[in-house]
Amino acid sequence: MQKGPLTSLAVAALFASISTLVSGDVIETKSGARLIGKVVKIDGTAITLSTDYAGDITIRQKEVVSVQTDEQRFVRLSGGTVMAGVVTPTADGKIQITGNDGVITTTVDKIAATWALGSNDPALAALATKWAIEASADITGKTGNSEQFGTAIAARAKRTGPTDVLQFYTAYNRQEADGVTSADQFKAGIDYSNNFAGRKSWYVRDEAGFDRVKDIELYNVAATGLGYDFIKKEKQILTGRVGLGFRYEGYENPATEDVKSFGLDFGLHHERMFKDAKLVNDLTYTPAFDDFGNYRALHESYFEIPLLNPEWKLRIGVTNDYTSQPGAGVEKLDTTYFTRFVLSWQ
Repeated sequence: MQKGPLTSLAVAALFASISTLVSGDVIETKSGARLIGKVVKIDGTAITLSTDYAGDITIRQKEVVSVQTDEQRFVRLSGGTVMAGVVTPTADGKIQITGNDGVITTTVDKIAATWALGSNDPALAALATKWAIEASADITGKTGNSEQFGTAIAARAKRTGPTDVLQFYTAYNRQEADGVTSADQFKAGIDYSNNFAGRKSWYVRDEAGFDRVKDIELYNVAATGLGYDFIKKEKQILTGRVGLGFRYEGYENPATEDVKSFGLDFGLHHERMFKDAKLVNDLTYTPAFDDFGNYRALHESYFEIPLLNPEWKLRIGVTNDYTSQPGAGVEKLDTTYFTRFVLSWQ
């Protein structure tokens, strides 16, 4: 049966009416599924589609046979070609990128990345160096049956590059109760790590300061070694470190022998993201070579939640500072519980 002109016009009108009912981008898979929403990104391995009915959906790119977008965006192909245009399927199972510069015909598996007009190529953004700065403070006080006053301030500047991280940090903590000082600590340090291969990295760090309650007039720990990412995911990391270092602790009391020794340097860092909140755990352990029973162990854990302004956060946590052979009349363990306001910006 041959189709007349009226039949052809009817079929064309039907397809036109159907296309007007479809609002948004369209993804079709090998299994025959047809998903409608907004293509957030394509990264070469997966396609993220934002939908009203199921939120964000991630589809493996190798399972997708057709992509259709209703707005122009930048598309970078695996060969390096970049073009801004609208993506539409073709009759032979391929796709077309149609823009002001012409038409490119390719396949879905050749798309390496997409991004919105006016934004940067994600590959270039990943190579950019970023600075993040944070400052935190808490002040506590009490009057009446007892007089108490405490303050703790800290600051950190972190530069993150494609394969390395550089951090500068400092902190001061002073606590008094009925005229007696229970904490008087200061520290400042630098930490650099370079991710040279996969999960492997090397690091160098140096930290100096004092702890007058523990009778430490000046301390310094310098170390270098290797690190390994046991967990390296978008929302969770677990990094271990082992290296060699030099530890110095100078005591004000002449009856206490100063520590001057090379030793080992162990570290463990863990971060876990929960939507906008974050859990952080840090542990360092530095025994001396000449006496492995002489060591210092530092631990800090905190949970951080955002406030109404995302630049402001509330940090609740605990720190433990353990010195196995402290000065005369000084306790081995200091434990501090804290609630701090943190201001961070980039």
